[in-house]
Amino acid sequence: MADSYVTERAPTRAYVIHPDIDGSGGNRRIPENALEEAVALAHALPGVDITGGQVVRLRKPSPGQLFSSGKLKEVGAALEAAEAELVLIDGPVTPVQQRNLEKAWNVKILDRTGLILEIFADRARTREGVLQVELAALSYQRTRLVRAWTHLERQRGGLGFVGGPGETQIEADRRAIDEQMTRLRRQLDRVVKTRTLHRAARAKVPYPIVALVGYTNAGKSTLFNRLTGAEVLAKDMLFATLDPTMRAIRLPGGRDIILSDTVGFISDLPHELVAAFRATLEEVLEADLILHVRDISHPETEEQAADVAEILESLGVDEDVALIEVWNKIDALSDATRAALRNTDRRTEGVQAISALSGEGIDDLTAAIDAALAAVLAEPKELAELHLDFGDGRRRAWLHEAGVVEKEELAENGLHLRVNWTARQRAAFEAL
Repeated sequence: MADSYVTERAPTRAYVIHPDIDGSGGNRRIPENALEEAVALAHALPGVDITGGQVVRLRKPSPGQLFSSGKLKEVGAALEAAEAELVLIDGPVTPVQQRNLEKAWNVKILDRTGLILEIFADRARTREGVLQVELAALSYQRTRLVRAWTHLERQRGGLGFVGGPGETQIEADRRAIDEQMTRLRRQLDRVVKTRTLHRAARAKVPYPIVALVGYTNAGKSTLFNRLTGAEVLAKDMLFATLDPTMRAIRLPGGRDIILSDTVGFISDLPHELVAAFRATLEEVLEADLILHVRDISHPETEEQAADVAEILESLGVDEDVALIEVWNKIDALSDATRAALRNTDRRTEGVQAISALSGEGIDDLTAAIDAALAAVLAEPKELAELHLDFGDGRRRAWLHEAGVVEKEELAENGLHLRVNWTARQRAAFEAL
């Protein structure tokens, strides 16, 4: 054991580049903030040591090598000084550009899509998550075979078992990938059918679904843990949560709900992943209420919110679905800003300012969730007369906490109450 460290692999030295291309159009992000996010993404990849990074401004991308010859030499010198072995380029890189850059700099190149796929492959834990990552990776790999093979013009004949006469190597490889993708889709279909059965079983218990969505690292898992008492991994790291997690909880008003934590969204999410993770996000599509968790302390919180809205739209989430914006991480703000936000959220419909870390604002949030679901589900209420003994303080406290007491009077041997509640609240009370 004493010399076990000798066999450990040294971290790969990585350098991060964010290409800032003039006239890219519609880019909401400040380049320096985009670089910071790319570095955070790189930190989420195990076995990588970030040795530096920079924004590289370009008038237009070079078709063959992305960067101009001058930028190529300038960045090459920086890579040599940083002793980089891996370059993470925060943007799309074509297979030809990747091959040429690797030759010019003598390093491994990974673009944004490849980096996110690597992170997802490392984090996937459930069977469905693993299958989806493999499917997305194959879809990505299929488009990059031109880089993987330098003998593309080589043709091989044969008996037709591996490839027919005249079939090129790249065609055979694409066919092999297509066959593997077909196998993965069949396996995913079986997993999805199992999940459909689970959803059907849950449908027999009429619990509304509340889904947490938001930009990656917005604090969804911390809020999930705060509300459920679970111990889902919650770290200050992009994509700390990948596989969906669900818990049944009871709100203070007596309503039982299913709370769903989902994978975080991110700008420029690879289209391979949007398609592959659609099944993972089915709980969002079926949610009765969506909590959009925002890191309100982030300098680009508005841009992140816009990215989340775009992805929800691309997934086909109905715009009429009830949604509460949860402005999280107010503990990271100044006292004056926090006070202003707390006042703002009272005046703004559908907004709650909280700190999932400290618990500030959580009571108001759960009350807002209950009220929103009551409106969505339109549960009818009925009047009832109750009698409680003087010693039945716990049940009396529950009724007041649920906000159903309309009148309370002192009686000879206890308390007489008139309540206005739903059938769900009545059942919760009777179960106490």
